[in-house]
Amino acid sequence: MADDDKWGVAHVHASFNNTIITVTDVTGAETIAKSSGGAVVKQNRDEASPYAAMQMAETVAEEVLAAGIGGVHVRVRGPGGNLQGSPGPGAQATIRALARAGLEIGRIEDVTPTPHDGSRAPKGKSGY
Repeated sequence: MADDDKWGVAHVHASFNNTIITVTDVTGAETIAKSSGGAVVKQNRDEASPYAAMQMAETVAEEVLAAGIGGVHVRVRGPGGNLQGSPGPGAQATIRALARAGLEIGRIEDVTPTPHDGSRAPKGKSGY
């Protein structure tokens, strides 16, 4: 990859209900491409699946390459807060599909928000 090629940032929000991919420029000011699980599958239960993540990443990669961006830094985010800290099943499949589509992958970082004992965890269901 030449030095004059442009880089972008792929923001991947992977929960256990959905996966959302947004590609911006390096500053984060301009959105270049975005997609979510509901745009590629029919059933709601399939929005967070690795298959949906691969389909989303392929469509986003086409738009990004057409915009003249050759590589992306990936920022993976899970639900976070007082919810689960690990990203959903679509995160790893998204990164693989972006690389397979011809984009160069730079840094991969986990930006899941972690509380510093901010709010109380929700009460469990009665009887469990």
